Amino acid sequence: MLASATQPFVKAELKAALWDMDGTLVDTEPYWIAAERTLVESHGGAWSHEQAMQLVGQSLMHSAGILQRAGVNLEKREIVDSLSAQVIDRLRVEVPWRPGARELLDELYQSGVRCALVTMSEGPMAREVVANLPKPYFEFLITGDTVSQGKPHPEAYLAAVERLRDSDPGLTADHCVALEDSVPGVASAIASGVVTVGIPHQMPLPQDPRRATWDTLVGRKVADLEALVAERTSAKVPAGAFLGQAN
Repeated sequence: MLASATQPFVKAELKAALWDMDGTLVDTEPYWIAAERTLVESHGGAWSHEQAMQLVGQSLMHSAGILQRAGVNLEKREIVDSLSAQVIDRLRVEVPWRPGARELLDELYQSGVRCALVTMSEGPMAREVVANLPKPYFEFLITGDTVSQGKPHPEAYLAAVERLRDSDPGLTADHCVALEDSVPGVASAIASGVVTVGIPHQMPLPQDPRRATWDTLVGRKVADLEALVAERTSAKVPAGAFLGQAN
């Protein structure tokens, strides 16, 4: 059973970076939106940008339910498989990396900071993205088909922290920083207790003192993540309850 991943008053040390994928590592949201529109229109419906924004960061099964209500006459599993296949086809032509993401990922790897991918996309698509990286940056993947509750529920991040603990029992959520772009993703990370950075992309993020906010990953360094972990520890409060803005 997943327990709280949080313990206060730990030594300030960055041990792991937990990466969201769609919108944070790769700019695949346009691929998803195009696939959604194609699917809805093939069933005689219409799909607006506003409707598409409701799906950003959500679990694929949740998104499939919204598409059913938009007129797609398929089972949820069929919808997920159709969308994923279309996006994977486009990834095989071009992987649209987000600015600064690969540079920060490489510096983390060179610095010995463990990285995990925590995404609501399913395993085949996540593996397609990771296969296009030049080094084995990610120790493991937590994907939407390996959790029972998708973002904004914290299960995916709690599972990542527990897996990291398998080889480092002293690791806590306070040693981990999540990088997220969406409202559901940020909510999931904060609820798990990990230090959280929001990098808004398709949609703005509401003000929230429990996370840091960066406009971009361009120019960001391992030292920036280390500073957030140190800030969490120096706050002397339970993890997840405080994190000042970093611009």
